[in-house]
Amino acid sequence: MIKGLHHAAYRCRDSEETRAFYEDFLGLPMVDAFPIGTTQTGRQAKVLHTFFQMDDGSCMAFFEAPEQPFEFKEQHDFDLHIALEVDRSQLEAMMEKAGALGIHTRGITDHGFIHSIYFRDPNGYVVELAAKAGEDESNDPAQVKRTARESLDAWQASKHAA
Repeated sequence: MIKGLHHAAYRCRDSEETRAFYEDFLGLPMVDAFPIGTTQTGRQAKVLHTFFQMDDGSCMAFFEAPEQPFEFKEQHDFDLHIALEVDRSQLEAMMEKAGALGIHTRGITDHGFIHSIYFRDPNGYVVELAAKAGEDESNDPAQVKRTARESLDAWQASKHAA
């Protein structure tokens, strides 16, 4: 059984630039960084692997591999983004902090069950900060699960109906 997320790993352009965003701006402490000179399969590599920890112990991790080609591009929200949970007060504070630092931020968006803000990290990845909405009957986990299944089934049927 899967217990939870240990880490999600992405490429980065520059480890220090990435550290400044995730540690200094978002407040995720860097808890590990180690160079990889030889992979487990014996290939030579020049890579730095860094880890930034969230309160639950899970991490965002990055590989800087300057000698390995990788196309960094601005990601569309639908293509790739990571959503990190915060309290509502933190959501508003981070929106203000981003504005003060000149970081383009979108939101606050009301998705019903969460309120979100969005910005890009230095690598072009979309980062969403999400705060749970107030508790009400529309957030009942059993009802949400049933609705999710119904939505998926309707989506699948509509794709094949044309």
